[in-house]
Amino acid sequence: MGRRATSEEHELIQRLRTGSHVGIDRLLVTNHRIEVPLDWSDPSGPQISVHAREVVAVEHADDESRPAIVWFQGGPGHEVAFPDHRGSWLEQLLTRFRVMLLDQRGTGLSTPLDARALPVADPVHLGDYLRHFRQDSIVRDADRLRATLYGPDTDWYVFGQSFGGFCSLTYLSYLPEHLRGVIITGGFAPVLRETDEICARLFKQVASRNADFYARFPEDAPRVRRIVDHLQTTDDVDGHGHRLSARRFLTLGNTLGLQHGAAELHGILERAANDLEQIGMLSGAVHDRVASVMSPATNPIYTVLQEAIYSNGPATRWAAERARQADARFALDAQPAPYFTGEAVFPWMLDELPELTPLRDVANLLAEHDDWPPLYDTGRLEANTVPVVGTVYWDDAYVERTMALETVSMLGNCNPWITNEFEHGAYRHEPKRVADRLFAMLDDLTARG
Repeated sequence: MGRRATSEEHELIQRLRTGSHVGIDRLLVTNHRIEVPLDWSDPSGPQISVHAREVVAVEHADDESRPAIVWFQGGPGHEVAFPDHRGSWLEQLLTRFRVMLLDQRGTGLSTPLDARALPVADPVHLGDYLRHFRQDSIVRDADRLRATLYGPDTDWYVFGQSFGGFCSLTYLSYLPEHLRGVIITGGFAPVLRETDEICARLFKQVASRNADFYARFPEDAPRVRRIVDHLQTTDDVDGHGHRLSARRFLTLGNTLGLQHGAAELHGILERAANDLEQIGMLSGAVHDRVASVMSPATNPIYTVLQEAIYSNGPATRWAAERARQADARFALDAQPAPYFTGEAVFPWMLDELPELTPLRDVANLLAEHDDWPPLYDTGRLEANTVPVVGTVYWDDAYVERTMALETVSMLGNCNPWITNEFEHGAYRHEPKRVADRLFAMLDDLTARG
């Protein structure tokens, strides 16, 4: 439980709690909303709204000189949770900054997208609409927010986690003039590579994680074999009547890139195998865990753009599915057991999951789209002078190390922390330790510049 506000802090909260202000756990949270073009190349065309919450520690609420930092969430298509308490990574940022929690376009309160209520029915026109929800649009929204709230000549900082790091590099490519510094955790995008090679390398990394997993838990190989055989021959349905397929069960491999993810997966397999022995089907708890890997109905951006966030022009053509098919270890009949897949969207999901069927046609159209605008300016990144610090995780299952290091080596004025101590979400598990290290690196790089 968070510390109670002092009488002085409570008085400040009450004084500032007007309009969109609200005080929560010694935080002052202020809502902001701006209108931006759907298509930034057509500023006078259709508009959408973008929402953000500015979060300030109560004890610093009157300090207008405190710099702002915009938080770019991982994704694509994941919203920022409401800041209902003061702790974890948010607390670390509040020690130095006014924190702007941006709902990236199409997420949270920013003209949200939902597969059950799509804004356009025709797949072609819907594709035209959704093409404007990648990094290049997100950073222009953010910069408009900066200029609107703090003034056109005011500078701020950027923090990008995972996909948020991709956004940060796009920001540095096209709108670096008002950036004071950039922090990236697990998100040095593979800017020098295209989607086919990126997905192929990621599948090699996921294969390595599978090999390590089966070596650590050898008893799980026969369990997986039995579960897969069961799901291929039996209609094992959840409480809503939805059948679980073997290939969807194998998407649980997404946990292998998380802190303690291998142990978590082992626990799920132990439970699933016991379910088959005891009740002859998988329990609702196992079904729910598989369902939680993707929340498809509420995240169409992830479904249709997960590969497009890598493309600087060429069509993606379901690169992850082609990478999976090229490696026999991921086949359902692989012995002694198939490998689990990692973070990816596969075309079969659009047929198999009822929540995704409204997105099937547009997803297939966007997979064939071959005229994506470039997301990065490598010349400008090489000449970058904005201080950039961040983490590269040695065995990252989501942003492959060798390509991340290529980006780090190419990027000007960048100081990376390369570590094998943490997984992709380290900022959540040891926020103070990670923040202290990165803040010190940023201060040092800024002082040198």
